[in-house]
Amino acid sequence: MTLEEKIVQLQTSSMEQARAEGNAIIDSHREALEKVFQDHKAEAVRQSETRIKAETTNAKLMLNQAAAKSQLEIKRRQGKVQQELKDKIFEEVSGLVSDFMKTEAYTDFLIKCIQQAEHFAGKDPVVIYLNPSDEQKRPDLEDATGVHLTISAEDFIGGVRAVIRSRNILIDNSFKTQLRNEYDKFLFLGGDGIA
Repeated sequence: MTLEEKIVQLQTSSMEQARAEGNAIIDSHREALEKVFQDHKAEAVRQSETRIKAETTNAKLMLNQAAAKSQLEIKRRQGKVQQELKDKIFEEVSGLVSDFMKTEAYTDFLIKCIQQAEHFAGKDPVVIYLNPSDEQKRPDLEDATGVHLTISAEDFIGGVRAVIRSRNILIDNSFKTQLRNEYDKFLFLGGDGIA
């Protein structure tokens, strides 16, 4: 073999070995890059899943807060409407009470209340108060019951109040107290029986 053939053979052999080593380095580098890529891809997927979960939780929380706020606003409006209706109802009731106070039935009611107070007091002294608006009925009521009546300094709309001081008893048949008690107890019931 000549020197030139030896050089060509050495050159060919060196080139093949260099190519083989180069290909090995490229393959090794490609595998390393592929592993880095897969790790990065897996981390990106984990992060996106975590973020999706966090955003979903946040969205549900915001939805629940919005729903709670809406329910609170609905209840507030409902309460306001119910209060307005309650006030209107008791305004009408006050008008009906005023109309009732102009009837004979009201006079009969006063007589009945006076007699019940007298009976309850028994032998104890009792002071029976009429509302100032009923002052003109006083003589007829005293004649009908045989009881001395006192005109109250306080306006209690109508009815009577009786005081038995010896027993510290107040008999309150005043319309003001009865209307206030009914107003305080009055509730709007929903269609399902829940207030």
